[in-house]
Amino acid sequence: MKLTEKMSYLQGLIDGLEIDASTKEGKALIQMSEVMSELVLYVEDLQSQVDELTELCDILDEDLGAVEDDFYEDMDCEECEGDCDSCDDDDDWDDDEFDFDDEDDELYEITCPTCGDTILLDEGMIEEGSINCPNCDELLEFDYDDLTIEDFEGKDEEPEKK
Repeated sequence: MKLTEKMSYLQGLIDGLEIDASTKEGKALIQMSEVMSELVLYVEDLQSQVDELTELCDILDEDLGAVEDDFYEDMDCEECEGDCDSCDDDDDWDDDEFDFDDEDDELYEITCPTCGDTILLDEGMIEEGSINCPNCDELLEFDYDDLTIEDFEGKDEEPEKK
């Protein structure tokens, strides 16, 4: 039995009791019945909206699945054309590959000795050891393991903290 049907049955019972609306108790029971009727209508409306949103989410999930299939299809291994267990396993993706928390990274500024272009680097880029200059494609290498702070004084290649 649906909620609206239950409320209609309850309303019929209350009407059958012939409650005296002039007494305090009668007024309270009639008012409670009216509030409950409004709540039932409100809940029915909410349930209808939830059903629509659920259907929409299912459609979006299917569409997203199709987009993921198209996107990740190019990343399957060439030998099996995507039919092996390792291609189907989403756990192979390295979550650290996409670092979206760049707000806390410290940036360093270097100047390319060939073209003079200023480049901003984060600690991860410096730890990799080298990078090609985006302007002239010159290979810039970073090996600071054996250097001291005195070695940086007066040099243009010194990383400056931003």
